[in-house]
Amino acid sequence: MVYIKWLVRILIFILLLGFAVKNLEPVTLYYFLDTQWREPLVVFLLAFLVVGVVIGLLAAMSTLFRQRREIQILRRELRRQDKAASDAMASSPIADIATAGHVDVV
Repeated sequence: MVYIKWLVRILIFILLLGFAVKNLEPVTLYYFLDTQWREPLVVFLLAFLVVGVVIGLLAAMSTLFRQRREIQILRRELRRQDKAASDAMASSPIADIATAGHVDVV
């Protein structure tokens, strides 16, 4: 299975490398105030990919932090309930009934 993963990765890399080599003609990107940026198409695609990934990660960070905070709160509550349950079991009358058979009745 590991070999198949590496084979797929190498195949994707070769395909992307071939795309990059075939698209080396300069492209002009126009911006505000007649600003121009002239680079190969691959540079623009890579730049926009990186910007998109960064924006996506930043958007996901708030959800990730909210979920982590909620997990911590739930773990604290679970520990508190486990402690309360173990304290209740230690002082329960059922434990006293188990030892009641050893008491001599006169």
